[in-house]
Amino acid sequence: MKGHVWRPLYVVIGLVACILIFRMFYVPSDFGIQERGYTFGFHRLSNEQEWKEFPAKYKGTAYCAECHTENSESIVNSGHGIISCEDCHGAAFNHPEDPEKLSIDRSRDLCLRCHFELYMPSSQRNDLPGIDPKTHNAGIECVECHNPHNPSLEDM
Repeated sequence: MKGHVWRPLYVVIGLVACILIFRMFYVPSDFGIQERGYTFGFHRLSNEQEWKEFPAKYKGTAYCAECHTENSESIVNSGHGIISCEDCHGAAFNHPEDPEKLSIDRSRDLCLRCHFELYMPSSQRNDLPGIDPKTHNAGIECVECHNPHNPSLEDM
């Protein structure tokens, strides 16, 4: 073979060798699939305790319902019953101490994440009531007309 074929091949082989040598020094020895197989993916054994001690940012709907019974009772049987409180109100990490009150995103963009009119025939996305934000009450917040804790299809 001519030199124009061998030179690029040597470059590729050299790059692969450099990557493997770099990986040998950079990747920790306890990184891999370990004895549990691929079920839990690649991780470092020495890092497991660190992740166990990492505080959870999302607490779940049951945590919110302990104090906010009025909202949790109204939302559980509504169209938004399957949505976690923290999807709209943000993570409850260190709540109620800091901040005392979670911020509430009242922007149209929050509602449009689910209620933008899309046509997706192969999914259940079509089951959600969708709107065209340019024609449906443009310029005002959705919560001025709709109660997000107890939405009804008649409101739409």
